[in-house]
Amino acid sequence: MTAVRDIAAFLDEQFPPAYAEDFDNTGLLVGDPSAEVTGILVTHDTTLRVLDEAREAGANLIVSFHPLIFRGLKSLTGKTYVERVVMEALRRGMAVYSPHTAVDKHPRGVSYWTARALGLEEIRILMPEKGHIYQLVTYVPHAKAEQVRTALFRAGAGHIGEYEECSYNLEGYGTFKPSDAANPYVGEKGVRHREPETRVSVIFPRHLEHKVVRAMIEAHPYEEPAYEVFATRNIHEEIGLGVIGRLPDAMDEEAFLRLVKEKLHVPVVRHSELRGKPVRIVALVGGSGAFGIDAAKNAGADAFVSGDFKYHDFFKAEGQILLVDAGHYESEQFTAAKLAEIISEKFPNFAVAIAQPTNPVKYF
Repeated sequence: MTAVRDIAAFLDEQFPPAYAEDFDNTGLLVGDPSAEVTGILVTHDTTLRVLDEAREAGANLIVSFHPLIFRGLKSLTGKTYVERVVMEALRRGMAVYSPHTAVDKHPRGVSYWTARALGLEEIRILMPEKGHIYQLVTYVPHAKAEQVRTALFRAGAGHIGEYEECSYNLEGYGTFKPSDAANPYVGEKGVRHREPETRVSVIFPRHLEHKVVRAMIEAHPYEEPAYEVFATRNIHEEIGLGVIGRLPDAMDEEAFLRLVKEKLHVPVVRHSELRGKPVRIVALVGGSGAFGIDAAKNAGADAFVSGDFKYHDFFKAEGQILLVDAGHYESEQFTAAKLAEIISEKFPNFAVAIAQPTNPVKYF
């Protein structure tokens, strides 16, 4: 039996909730974690119509990119569309899971998928973040250092860019005096002991902290291993919002605007004043991304594509960059299909359906 919690755990592993924005609401938002999954419907948003689609598809788990419950609910009386959808989902025994900004920050997430649709190459994170790289230091008898290092590497520690199994090791000695209640690996109770030890240091992404520490403790020969965990200020190049890449060939600005309309299936785009310069380097933030304008300019982008620009945001172009508002939904539109693909690869025995578009914005 595959339970709702099994699908949720897989998605949490793929898109760790630790990387979601603090304001966000991700994870399993509605439903019984122990319920057996009969089918999965992936959607951009959860509405009453989507609940009907899920029922028609035989699905009792909805994976919704945008969270159904974004802010706390103080009542469930049906006075808002969110309350009505939550109440109806519960009546129908349906669960709703949302990964939202955890997918936004993934190096192969929302912005990446849209950038690939535009044909961008050499894609990297536009705004990589600090505070996501942790360091663990422990002290191990020389003979057991390799045993502990191997356990740490297997738990996901020691990865730096294209290099794996990275660690720093320093030889010295430690002292300790076991109490009468201790069960020491070396040394005698009540006697101070001096042991030649290796100081093993590794880094790891913060969402693996529990796994890495547990692996270290289980592999360590000491009854009470000494260790420290530090949060570093290093930039994690593979976690952050937005992407930047380059077009295969430079094109004039009007041609680029036509490309955006064609590839994102948009009838109209809003944009800043044309600069009369070619477009080759393009930055992009899927969804509402006006906060990325300065980062795009600083990165040397010729154009910045996102959604939900306000009137005054366009003044920030200052003749340096072409700002293109392609729409919130439009700049995220590939997300549901990609999530469905990822789930299907892991759980091939399930029917994973994709909901009809949920974009509430219409054009005339």
